Order: sequence, then C-alpha cells, then structure tokens
Amino acid sequence: MIITLKRRRGEDYKWFSPPIFMFLISIIPSIWLLELHTQDSETQCKKVDSDSLSRTFTVNDGLGNFTHQDYLKLINEKLSSFCPNEWILALHQILLILLIVGKWLLPLGGGVTRDELSQLLLIFIGTAADILEFTSETLLDVKDTKSSVMVYVILGVWTWSMLQFPLHLAVVSSKPDMENEQGVQEPSLLTKHSRDVWSIMEALFIQDGPFLVVRLIVMIYSKVFHQMLGFFTIKNFLVVILNLYRLAVICQDYRPSGSSRDTDLP
Repeated sequence: MIITLKRRRGEDYKWFSPPIFMFLISIIPSIWLLELHTQDSETQCKKVDSDSLSRTFTVNDGLGNFTHQDYLKLINEKLSSFCPNEWILALHQILLILLIVGKWLLPLGGGVTRDELSQLLLIFIGTAADILEFTSETLLDVKDTKSSVMVYVILGVWTWSMLQFPLHLAVVSSKPDMENEQGVQEPSLLTKHSRDVWSIMEALFIQDGPFLVVRLIVMIYSKVFHQMLGFFTIKNFLVVILNLYRLAVICQDYRPSGSSRDTDLP
C-alpha cells in the first residue's frame, strides 16, 4: 500500500497484482492445514441445508427462562455439529469471492482500461467456478480411498491454479511502438496475439491441463468413476484440444511481412 500510494501515485502494476499475491500466500497454508486435518478425521456430522439452519436459529418456547448467553451457547453447539467439509467449502467460496471483489476495488494498474478490468473480472468468475468445482468434487472422490498422496497432488494443483488471480497476462494487451528508424516493423507473434497466446498458456498449463491430468489419475489410480467426474474430464479434454487447435490456427495465420513480400515477387 505504501509503495502504491507513495511511489506509484495510486496505480497498481499492469501485469501483476502484489496485494492479491500476498493475500493468497497468507491464506493458502491455512486451507492446506484444514484440508489435511479433515481428510484424517472421521466424525459424525450433518450437512448444511434449510432445515438444519432453521433448527439452529430456532429456540424452543418450552425452555423457560432462556438468557442471551444460553441462546448463543446453544447456537454454538448446533453449529459445531455441522460437517467440517461444509465449513471448508464455505471458506473456499468466501476466498474466491474476496479475490473477485478485492480486485474490483483495487486501483487500476498503469495502462489498464476499465474495459480490460471488466473482462478480467468476468474471467475471474469463470475461473473461480472451475477451481471450486475441482477442489470440492475431486477431494471428495479421493477421501474414501485414504490416499494421502492424491490429497497432496490435488491441493498442489489447486495452489498452482490460484496463481491465475495475481496475473493479468490473458487480458491486458501490450501496445508496442510500431515504428523505428527504418520504418514500420512487423510485430512478433507474441506481441500481435499476446492475449490469445497467454490465455491458451493459462488453460494448458495452469488450469484445464493440470485438472485433466489429476482427474485421469483419480479414475485410473484411485479407480473412482461417476457421472460428474466423467463429464468434467471430457470438458477439460475438449478445452485442451480446442486451445491447441486455436494456437495452431494463430501460428498458421501469422505471416511476417518479409515472407509475404517474397511470395508476391514474380
């Protein structure tokens, strides 16, 4: 905050967000500890639904003299009976919501427009939904197998996928100088299609690619298969294939000006 306000005059960095990165490295170890603790513990609990919540916050009229402290103590006992997985899922949801809202409230980076910020927030929402589904469903699939290795692998991939939030490479465009002393220079492939290339790289190596590998390992190594696991595995596979196809199309359509002039010569 001091660097942003004093040295950068209220502007955040263009390609990278230090506040979001610092927030993630402070909260991710806590999620790791909670997930590893709940994987080892087996307790009788109840899930959060409308009936359980209504019973939690409803006090029986026949209890007589019921003080405010007794009411809070009763609510605490009833909330403690909920499953730890329900609390951890709520923490995952709150974490992702705070990341999206926090990025919206942070100052704009140098050269970042409001249109690019809105696109980034929409991408964050889709990314958050995929990450939440991956952690909740996949950890639940491997819980019955008692495989601590798979839990570490899933949490490691989840941590790796969370690095998308501090990075803004897939939305923020670079605007290079197209003129030099010799005249106009043809931009490179990465410069001309920076958004497309970075979004493809994120899908292949940070989100859908690792998610596909983990889900295949869960089906093959842990011998777990159900309808939703198969659907999301196919979904990740299609995203990977379509991004590879898109990258091939971009590379094929890109032709430097020098090669195009050579083909026009008689």
